[in-house]
Amino acid sequence: MQVTVVGAGIAGLTTALALSEGGAQVTVLERSASLGADACSRYAGGMLAPWCEAESAAPLVTRLGQEALTFWPQHDPGTVQRGSLVLAPARDAPELEGFARRTTAHERLDAAGIAALEPDLAGRFRQGLFFPREAHLDPRRALAALAETLTQRGVTIRFNTAVDITAPSRDLIADCRGLAAADRLPDLRGVKGEMLILRCPSVSLSRPVRLLHPRFPLYVVPRGAGLFMLGATMVESGERHRVTARAVVELLSAAYALHPAFAEAEILEMGADARPAFPDNLPRIRVHHHGVAVNGLFRHGFLLSPALARRAADFILHGIQSPEVMDENPRQQRSA
Repeated sequence: MQVTVVGAGIAGLTTALALSEGGAQVTVLERSASLGADACSRYAGGMLAPWCEAESAAPLVTRLGQEALTFWPQHDPGTVQRGSLVLAPARDAPELEGFARRTTAHERLDAAGIAALEPDLAGRFRQGLFFPREAHLDPRRALAALAETLTQRGVTIRFNTAVDITAPSRDLIADCRGLAAADRLPDLRGVKGEMLILRCPSVSLSRPVRLLHPRFPLYVVPRGAGLFMLGATMVESGERHRVTARAVVELLSAAYALHPAFAEAEILEMGADARPAFPDNLPRIRVHHHGVAVNGLFRHGFLLSPALARRAADFILHGIQSPEVMDENPRQQRSA
């Protein structure tokens, strides 16, 4: 079976890999000039945190997201499995209690427990939550690792290639264009996120740290070599690429609250993009007469893409339906 995957972001590459592993002949077409150049995957946090995400996401996200903890260590050797740490200043202790009530698979830590996990945070927080089974990765390295695997499997990735999804095609189409697919998915919307990458060699963290705050919660993800990714705002907007002064101030203020040394950090990069989301913020596999659309990963791209890719490949190759992520009567939609 010949399948064309449109889009070389995280949804497209994982879908291409699942299809290739299932025996399909796969080609990936990408409109931008290079890998990740015009994809929100480039600005993702890379946290593989299905239990933390239960704080605000539906149970489906936690259940599907657990598949990522098996997938990514097999496909990206840079995946780090040291858990996630959730903290709150003493004045925001109710935020931590609320987080604990809405999540599972965590351990409560006192000040000594926090210091044992992250010595650089010793004496700064009285209590926290540790999610030992979670992991994180560097999204840009992970994309490159997937692309290399696909190339080794004989999958061609063509850049600078625009595609008309509605044009007749002999191949089945897996539409993984993210927010660009709003031309075919009218209920798709953008949710903007802004991030910073800092160099701060005076701070050492071994795992992602989430700092809770009623107005601007922060996550800090270590990238190694004194680099940290700070994110991320959530703004109901399809606007891409513009980072606001407010976002920078809030992210840096929250980072300073985590550790004062971040005040002296060097800002290496600022970025923003719009994540594709459906009204309920849950992912979908939508069937059309050319194939399927895999979309709506919201802020869970690296977490949910392995599960969505596998289900999309199962449907394309074997007709196996996954009602949890597919609309009703997919076969009828395919013939429409």
